[in-house]
Amino acid sequence: MLALKLGMSLGGSNRPMGAWTPASEGTDLVAWYKNKEGITEDVGVSAWADSSTFSHDMVQDTDSKQPAYNASTGALTFDKTASQSLQTTSQISISDDFTVGVRLDPSAINVIVLGDNTINNEFFKIKDSTTLRFKLSHEGTNTHIDITVNDGDLTADNYLVVTRASDLVSLYVNGTLQTDTETLAGIVDIDAIGVRSPDANPYDGIIQEVQIYDSTSAELTANINTYLSNL
Repeated sequence: MLALKLGMSLGGSNRPMGAWTPASEGTDLVAWYKNKEGITEDVGVSAWADSSTFSHDMVQDTDSKQPAYNASTGALTFDKTASQSLQTTSQISISDDFTVGVRLDPSAINVIVLGDNTINNEFFKIKDSTTLRFKLSHEGTNTHIDITVNDGDLTADNYLVVTRASDLVSLYVNGTLQTDTETLAGIVDIDAIGVRSPDANPYDGIIQEVQIYDSTSAELTANINTYLSNL
């Protein structure tokens, strides 16, 4: 896949000591693309380092495909006309429960937030302003669910938390649990931010943070919502 370029890493944190952070979850935290940290800039962002212990660093060698970076907000801005995206050489695979938190502001619909750019597995997509699509295409299956929101517009500046507990998939928009829930079993494969295989449905707009866990609980969801709301 892509090779990590050398560069200067930008960092900093204003979290009070002792406050909850994703790192508080130990090895349940599978990947953490942290706001304002782990960024390497070339023409745009050539790498976003994983702040978990698993080193699923997201990188982009092609200059034209590197998203822009705003150091003051920590926002990465992706341009779908240039197919801008980031990708890791280490596959993330989750077979059971999971929790994913994202702070984002899409500028278009039918765009991938997280996906797999080596096998046909979208993971999840902003299908339209009121629909989040979650799709698996693992080991010959090709199954998806659509969650319709009852609170908010998915193309706005939002923080989203998606959970799966015993195959029940739920969505929180800005801390509010949506009425629509769906059921979907199977392995989730993720190796890219902003694209799916083969370089399809590129993301357009801002992503400020991504958190991925291989567990779920009410306490974890509440902590992520509070954390993302403060970015």
